[in-house]
Amino acid sequence: MPKVWTALLMLAALLLGGCGYNQFQEQDEAVKAAWAEVLNQYQRRADLIPNLVNTVKGYAQHEQQVLTEVTEARARVGSIQATPELVDDPEAFARFQAAQSNLTSALSRLLVVAENYPQLKADQNFRDLQAQLEGTENRIAVARNRYIQAVQAYNTLTRRFPTNLTAMLFGYKVKPNFSVENEREIAKPPVVDFGSAQPAAPAPAR
Repeated sequence: MPKVWTALLMLAALLLGGCGYNQFQEQDEAVKAAWAEVLNQYQRRADLIPNLVNTVKGYAQHEQQVLTEVTEARARVGSIQATPELVDDPEAFARFQAAQSNLTSALSRLLVVAENYPQLKADQNFRDLQAQLEGTENRIAVARNRYIQAVQAYNTLTRRFPTNLTAMLFGYKVKPNFSVENEREIAKPPVVDFGSAQPAAPAPAR
């Protein structure tokens, strides 16, 4: 009897290996790793926002609407539980994507407002925060691109024959991905331009 079970186990291993089961495990882990990096970079951006908002507020207190929009957009992003399981829930993924897109737009409007305040643009703290934001936006774009590629590989495995049979057998489903429209937006990170900054003036009392 032990020999029979051993033979059955070996046969099962061969069948699972040939039908792409191991590939699904590898691709799923690749998607999770890529998603974790996306979340890491988005969190890095979120951590920059409070200091950025406070710095802008010190020079542009009259721009309350824009400041509020950024703060509220960050709060909406933070209210979404971005767990690893989110990548298997198309509706939750869409909400997460929309929230991040709104935050990107709000940050862009904030930087446009800053153009109207030469003293703000000359503030070293603001310049440092802008540079960090630009670097983070670039890292977000790279992380998202890697995630897109990982999901495409996983989804291709899920749909093509014969691994689609394994997908049906084990309940593997295609994973949601970032939309084309959203990619066009994220491909245009906020521009950091220090060329027109005026000589530094004494900072207002805070």
